[in-house]
This record gives sequence, C-alpha cells and structure tokens, in this order.
Amino acid sequence: MRKAALSLFCLALLGLPATSAWAAKPPVVVELFTAQGCSSCGKANQVVADLADRDGVLALTYSVDYWDYLGWKDTFAKPVFADRQRAYAKKFALRDVPTPQVVVSGRVQASGAKAEAVDELIRTAAKAASNPPDMEFVGKTRIAVGSGPAPRGGGEVWLVRFDPRHQDIAVKRGDNRGQTLVHRNVVRELVRLGSWSGRPRLFRLPPAKDEGLESVIIVQGARGGRILGVLRSTQD
Repeated sequence: MRKAALSLFCLALLGLPATSAWAAKPPVVVELFTAQGCSSCGKANQVVADLADRDGVLALTYSVDYWDYLGWKDTFAKPVFADRQRAYAKKFALRDVPTPQVVVSGRVQASGAKAEAVDELIRTAAKAASNPPDMEFVGKTRIAVGSGPAPRGGGEVWLVRFDPRHQDIAVKRGDNRGQTLVHRNVVRELVRLGSWSGRPRLFRLPPAKDEGLESVIIVQGARGGRILGVLRSTQD
C-alpha cells in the first residue's frame, strides 16, 4: 500500500474526514526577516513581494521588533518572529542577526536585498532531493502529519498564518521616514504545534485571530533546522 493511501486509511480508522489534497514536492520556502525601521529593508521587501506569485515558491515576510528603538514601531512585528530569526542565526553560526535576511528552505541564508543571490539559492533549493511526510488538514481544526525520515535532533511542526494581500505602509518616523514600504505575505501568527519524530501525529490548530489569513504547516528540523515538508491550505 502506498504511503499516502496508508495515511488516508489511518485517518478513516480514526473517523477523520480528509478535506484537502496531500502535499507533493514541497515549495521552496523563502522567509524574509525585515523591519519597517531598517533603512536597507525596502529593497528586500520588494524582492520578496516579487517572489510571492512565483510557482514553486512560498514567500513569507516576518517583521522583527528590534529596530523599533530608532523611532518607528513596526506595525507587523512580534517578538516570536525575532526568536525564529535568532534560532536560524544560531544554526548558521552567525555572529550577528542580519537585517534584512532571507532564509531559503531552512538550509541557507543571504541578504534579502540581493535579488540575484536569493534567486540562485531558490534555484538550487528547487533541485534538491526531498522526501516530505504526508500532511493533511482534517477539517479546520486539526492537521495530520504522516511518517517519514526525521532529522537528527527531531523535528517540529509549525503553523504559519499570513496575509496574502499587497500592503503599502507609510513610515512616518525613523530612518525610513517619508517612505512607503511594500509588503506581501505578511506573517501574522506563528505557532509551534509540537514535536515530530518521524511517526504519524495529529495536531490541533488554534483558531485564527484575524480573518482573511492563509494557513501553512511547516515541518522542519528542531531549532531552526532544514524544512522537510510544507502544506498550504485554502484561504480561511
């Protein structure tokens, strides 16, 4: 029996209806860490906004809060986003946390302002072999993650909810005063659902705090490891 069919059979045994398609080859996840108070972040925002509609790419924009001291409080920033970036910085053995920073598939990183470098990382990541676990949204409240090879140190399952709209933010203070910064796929919620050891698990999803957000499930190595699987839902 094929793995996907076996997983669906297990769901049937649990009495859980499957409501969306199983994930195939996961998209290349491009995570931008940016800030409205960062003078060099405007170009990076545009680079990632241009990637938002590219096939085979999932672009996500995380606003960090550690630039707020310059006089402008980022309208989308949350401490949990900066925590995620710091986990990557530790994994990559970086001395400092750079902004703007792009992390591709949890494997490599580059300056978000360097479009050509980001494109090269995406092309390389798209060619990499992958063996993602099967994943399925079960109704609107649960996610099933199937079996698969887990990385050393184990894996984690994350819920990411983002706003897919194009948004222009006029900055009124700080280094970007008077500028309007473009934003796409702004992450509004980031929740660690739990650990994953390579065996099937069912996770409960918290209710969305805002309307109009899209949900993505990311399975990756623990503490900023490589991304193993991605499942994107239809709009909530």
